[in-house]
Amino acid sequence: MQIPITQSKDWQKFQDTLGETSFLEQGTDYHYLAILKKTPVGNYLYLPYGPVAKDKKSFQAALKSLNTLAKNHQAIFIRIEPQNPDFAKYLPSSAKKSKDLNPAHTLIIDTARSREEILADVPRRTRGYFNTYPKKGLKIEVSHNPTDITHLVELQKTLAKDKGIGVFSENYLKKQLSQPFVSLYLVKYNPTFADEHPDAKAEKVIAAVLIFDDATTRYYIQAAQDKAYTKLAAPSIVVCQMLIDAHEQGIKHFDFWGIAPEDAPDSHPWKGFTKFKQSFGGQPVNYAG
Repeated sequence: MQIPITQSKDWQKFQDTLGETSFLEQGTDYHYLAILKKTPVGNYLYLPYGPVAKDKKSFQAALKSLNTLAKNHQAIFIRIEPQNPDFAKYLPSSAKKSKDLNPAHTLIIDTARSREEILADVPRRTRGYFNTYPKKGLKIEVSHNPTDITHLVELQKTLAKDKGIGVFSENYLKKQLSQPFVSLYLVKYNPTFADEHPDAKAEKVIAAVLIFDDATTRYYIQAAQDKAYTKLAAPSIVVCQMLIDAHEQGIKHFDFWGIAPEDAPDSHPWKGFTKFKQSFGGQPVNYAG
């Protein structure tokens, strides 16, 4: 069984740093990490992308175990997000569809292929940007320093204001970047062309991407860029670099962590960055939600 990062022991350790109470259960052909969430009206259990199960029988065994756990901790309901869409058919009649907290639709690229095969799926223009970015005064760095999360936070503030979306707190993201499975890619610009940016500082972070890695998959979690430098194509360049790095590190899959549904209207808030993600190729994957 493929265990999502949010159902792993590493994710449980991250929850510990947040002061959360969680339960990791390994049964016969099923696995889950349940987080006990406390609210003024009562406790509930939350399983981000869980439970994981081999088949219908093991999924129902996981639900039985969860019901016992819920009763033992006075939880008033259980919120599950099984990735296998077939499992939605095996839910009891009392189950109700709720709002998706993690994406129910994503896009996954095979990074076990050669570098040449990976880049062959990328538009020629993007490959050109990637092959020449150092000549344009750009460089890419990978950070594990929690203080560097300020770069992502500052870029996201503008994005949140423009799009009217919520973002995680700086403290929460710092704690994420403190985890061994988390990295921050930074695209820095040193203005080689004085005529283009005469008032630019010597070096400036113009894009940032937060990623998770497990043994098989790299997850593209959060990203933001400085709109003043869109002509430099930093988001496309850094995705190419992350794909190549994943290949070289033996990571088999690159998960874009969310796209709009296939039949989504043009007004869907994810339509724009879905088109961006799809430009790198990959296969769409649907979860139960």
